[in-house]
Amino acid sequence: MKIREELLKNIRQVDPYVPGEQPQEQVVKLNTNENPYPPSPEVKKALASLDTDAFRLYPDPASSVLVKALAERYHVGEDQVFAGVGSDDVLSLCFLTFFNSDKPVLFPDITYSFYKVWAQLYRIPCECPELDEDFRIVKEDYYRENGGIIFPNPNAPTAIYEELDFIEDILEHNRNSVVIVDEAYVDFAGRSAIELIDRYDNLIVTQTFSKSRSMAGMRIGYAIACPELIRCLNDVKYSFNSYTMSRAALVCGAAAVRDTEYFEESIRKIVKTREWTKEELKKLGFVLTDSKANFIFAMHPEYDAGKLFEELKEERIYVRHWNDERIERYLRITVGTDDEMKILIDSLKRKIHP
Repeated sequence: MKIREELLKNIRQVDPYVPGEQPQEQVVKLNTNENPYPPSPEVKKALASLDTDAFRLYPDPASSVLVKALAERYHVGEDQVFAGVGSDDVLSLCFLTFFNSDKPVLFPDITYSFYKVWAQLYRIPCECPELDEDFRIVKEDYYRENGGIIFPNPNAPTAIYEELDFIEDILEHNRNSVVIVDEAYVDFAGRSAIELIDRYDNLIVTQTFSKSRSMAGMRIGYAIACPELIRCLNDVKYSFNSYTMSRAALVCGAAAVRDTEYFEESIRKIVKTREWTKEELKKLGFVLTDSKANFIFAMHPEYDAGKLFEELKEERIYVRHWNDERIERYLRITVGTDDEMKILIDSLKRKIHP
């Protein structure tokens, strides 16, 4: 049955975010930037210790056990931490809470594509300054009047990381705008903008457990900011759903945060594998950005990226490709285990002759 136009005109319609494929069969899965290693063993212990009888009760709406662990980890006050169901949930709430001006929100033309979806969903005006020819953010483009600013650091899908003085310069030029730094991949890169929180009341830093903490399936994200911004974020959250975090997510998340040794070792392994893969791709003639994430953004000047994408998929190797004009020649390749990356490189060697 086709819906009537009179009914359709009053229904909110958006162009949705398109997630990476989640194949159910066994494949070399390098397309959604998940961590190839399991979560901390402390997470398994935390799950085993859960009292399932307590599942009949609502979870703590303040997410206290997780908020406390994060506050201790980052040496901030508990009133400076907000927890949510993955950083997508946290970022969506940030759009709803902080981007309410008639002026356009600014974010790069090549970046996390969910930003444009949320802007459309919440009817927020936006403008997208172009990255330069090297895919870097041009900070001067963010000096103009705006209704807020958001960008990832490292950016996605380019994997380029900007140092803290770059972030601070944007903050200084936008003291009357909320600036959100989306740090989904920062643990693989360098220093976090959390260091700047106590100096800038307009800064919000978001992070996730989906990448460096190997918990994409648990859906945990968080924001750190000054207490007043966190209070505003909680007010919006409590306006439509008080119980966002499950009991399992809260307990397991706190356990993961406290296991610093495992976390750091996992990061070291991924960074080492990333750097090896970058060098192997260069030997094959690929051109790549200086990735500081858990993925690599690469193109080959003599081969069609869309064709390589399909050929790899036929061999059950999944990477990511977009048909967007500026990046259609590039593949985004998640860093997997050493064995997975060797399978990828061996496959490319059969296809490419430098």
